[in-house]
Amino acid sequence: MLQPETTIDHHAAVKVPFDNFEHGFPEGFGPRGWRHLAYGVGIAFATFQLVVAAWNVLPSQVVRGVHVGFLILLTFGLIGNFTAKTGFGRALGWIVGGVGFLCGLYQWIFYADLIARDGDPTRLDLAVGTLLAVLIFEGTRRLMGLALPLMCGACLLYWFFGQYLPAPLNHRGYDFDQVITHLSFGTEGFYGVPIYVSATYIFLFILFGSFLERAGMIQLFTDVSLGLFGGTRGGPAKVAVFASGMMGTISGSGVANVVTVGQFTIPLMIRFGYRRAFAAGVEATASMGGQIMPPVMGAVAFIMAETLGVDYSVIVKAAVIPALLYFASAFWMVHLEAGKHGLVGMSKAEIPSAWKALVNGWFLVLPLAALVYMLFEGFTPLYAGSIGLSLTVALILGASIVQGFSSNAVRFIFWIGLALIAGAVLRDGLNIFAVAGIVGVLVLFSAVSRGGRKTLVDCRDSLADSAKSALTVGMACAIVGTIIGMMTQTGVGTIFGGWVIGLGEKSLFLALVMTMLLSILLGTGIPTIPTYIITAALAAPALAKLGVPLLVSHMFAFYYGIMADLSPPVALAALAAAPIAKESPDKIGWEAMRIALAGYVIPFIAVYSPALMLQPGDPMTAKIGFYGAVVYASVKALAAIGLFGMAAIGFLFTRMSVLERLVALAAGLLLLGEFPYSDWVGYPLGLAILLWQWRLRPRGAVAA
Repeated sequence: MLQPETTIDHHAAVKVPFDNFEHGFPEGFGPRGWRHLAYGVGIAFATFQLVVAAWNVLPSQVVRGVHVGFLILLTFGLIGNFTAKTGFGRALGWIVGGVGFLCGLYQWIFYADLIARDGDPTRLDLAVGTLLAVLIFEGTRRLMGLALPLMCGACLLYWFFGQYLPAPLNHRGYDFDQVITHLSFGTEGFYGVPIYVSATYIFLFILFGSFLERAGMIQLFTDVSLGLFGGTRGGPAKVAVFASGMMGTISGSGVANVVTVGQFTIPLMIRFGYRRAFAAGVEATASMGGQIMPPVMGAVAFIMAETLGVDYSVIVKAAVIPALLYFASAFWMVHLEAGKHGLVGMSKAEIPSAWKALVNGWFLVLPLAALVYMLFEGFTPLYAGSIGLSLTVALILGASIVQGFSSNAVRFIFWIGLALIAGAVLRDGLNIFAVAGIVGVLVLFSAVSRGGRKTLVDCRDSLADSAKSALTVGMACAIVGTIIGMMTQTGVGTIFGGWVIGLGEKSLFLALVMTMLLSILLGTGIPTIPTYIITAALAAPALAKLGVPLLVSHMFAFYYGIMADLSPPVALAALAAAPIAKESPDKIGWEAMRIALAGYVIPFIAVYSPALMLQPGDPMTAKIGFYGAVVYASVKALAAIGLFGMAAIGFLFTRMSVLERLVALAAGLLLLGEFPYSDWVGYPLGLAILLWQWRLRPRGAVAA
């Protein structure tokens, strides 16, 4: 809901944890008066997105333009609300944002004219296009800091002046009007594939996650996690891993996961004996893993599907096994850490019943289950997301309505009737008018039922909060169009691709290492989505030419963009966890890197064993068949993860010496790739260290 007036200092800027808003804005929408403006714009933004997603009433270019206009308007408006010290400063922010909104609206007003004069812009076109570029760059700088605008600015300078560089770095040269037209009015610049995905799939799924959170999904995940793992050895850390993994199914933001789930799990881990840096590192690792957990996957899955021209379900299926391995690795790490330091689980009195939590909140799982089912059945993300969102809204409103019924029999009749009506409506496909009619009737019932009006306010708040949450992703998708536009017009991507291919001809492993370092280097300063877009455009095609399956090469770039948020010196997830744990972000970052070791090795395993991502080309397929190769690759990955965990933590059945850890590390490295006799040496070496640890175990010890 709107924040109470007493929670805002009207005479000073609101303090935020970091030097930018990349992690998200503070609660609420700003001080009195101004917050109502931001709140209204947020609802208008969300309503526009819902309408165009449901009815497809506007051309794609218009939708992209208005979407960018809303992004600029709300970005400058909210930044003004939260940072300006005077009313004039806030008004100036909204005026600048309003100019940006008009630039986006220009695509709608002059849509037919812009098509007719494509390639021959007027002075007004050039003025609007230039102003749009300035506002996108400045808005991104205010929102996320200097790193991404500087990188895109360097690309812009190359675009304008690259003809003066020596070969092979030079290009033929482009005039100002050519650059601005390509950047601000085509479909390969600001309005390219990333902003198309932001304007369609991403916003819809952000809204879906927001409504599920409002419905109580976080509490359900937490209670189930506590019930399942709270009493096991080192249980609080296992709860953090499992709860954050489940949270990742509805939230694609690693930092958001840290500041929501981490508020509960980090203090709990510390209370049960985990070191502060390790506890925060566990939460940072598990939360960032949410970006590789289907179905949302931090919105990158949507961009990847559009870029590769494949069904969204193909991306999701390819991500399932690696995501499970990632969380299994984090689970294994905390299990070993607990054993090393003798940490115990929670008492039965502190643990809720997982079964009772599911019985009380089972209906919350239905929208997510329906979404996953439809995605795997080949329905489009827009269709699946619309159904999932409709189910969520129906459940939220229905739950508020039945609270007013005193008889359980009446409640059962209501739910059964609603299910039958929904089934009849959806039997022949999604009829948006019928769905809107059902939701409209539920809204009317809620408006007159006990507690229903508060639920309607919560739903309205979800719309506004979703618009606020979409700003960082949306602005990143817009500005990264600079790099895409530069590469498509100048062809500079082929130069870097040639370097990677040249390395790969000598050693594929070196080419992979170079791509990994590029992704981590880019990701230390910019968010995951632009990191993936840039690296995928530069390196992924080159890896594909070296024989790596195209989807695997894109996943390779994506994974290391995520790992960058765990890697010092930036380590954004560690920064978010630091205030909760009261520990140094650098210490947390190094611990997170150790815990997330699987995230660094899984992509390499997938390159040499594509069956891990359900892709063809695995060398074992010819010997044991495709599904046999999938099982073999998964087992091999689990073995490598187990060995890396032993080496990183220094414990299995008892504390390990330096020599034992080195042997475990060597065995894991041998299983990492396809080298001559690597498996033949790696497996026996791993088995040897396992048996040695078993021999040294304390008397009466329980197997790990």
